[in-house]
Amino acid sequence: MKQYKPTASIVVVVDENNAIGKDNDLLCHLPNDLKHFKNITLNNTIIMGRRTLEAMPNGQALPKRTNIVLTNNREAQFENCVVLHSLPEVWEYCKDEKEIFFIGGGQIFDAVIDDIDKLHITKIHHAFEGADTFFPSIDFDKWNLVEEEKHKADERHAYDYTFQEWVRKE
Repeated sequence: MKQYKPTASIVVVVDENNAIGKDNDLLCHLPNDLKHFKNITLNNTIIMGRRTLEAMPNGQALPKRTNIVLTNNREAQFENCVVLHSLPEVWEYCKDEKEIFFIGGGQIFDAVIDDIDKLHITKIHHAFEGADTFFPSIDFDKWNLVEEEKHKADERHAYDYTFQEWVRKE
């Protein structure tokens, strides 16, 4: 059984091959996904690796959220961020939160996937060439799809995409 109280969630964008990034950046720009991400994470705690923080606009913490950077570098300091060095430190720091959101990158997702209660997945209906970072494989038989919203490509979105929310089965 878990030793922490919050619901642990992942927020991620994946392509048809489970790719999540290329050259330390997103695969593409989906304005509606950025709004979706903001709606999910605003006024909550987000946890990310150093490279994910560096890939943020201007390499800065996201406003109106507690930004936790998980890094092995004991000297690291980032403005407006809490810097922690292990998952046990994250669970302890967040023990009184209702829900926490892991937002990347690949190493963070690999480390926490077995402890996650909820997945917020934006599925891009396209396979990107040259992707170099991937989301862990998920056995969806162990999850319930509780919400799904499909979107077609339009003048602001080059690809069809779907917002999904999955909750781990008991």
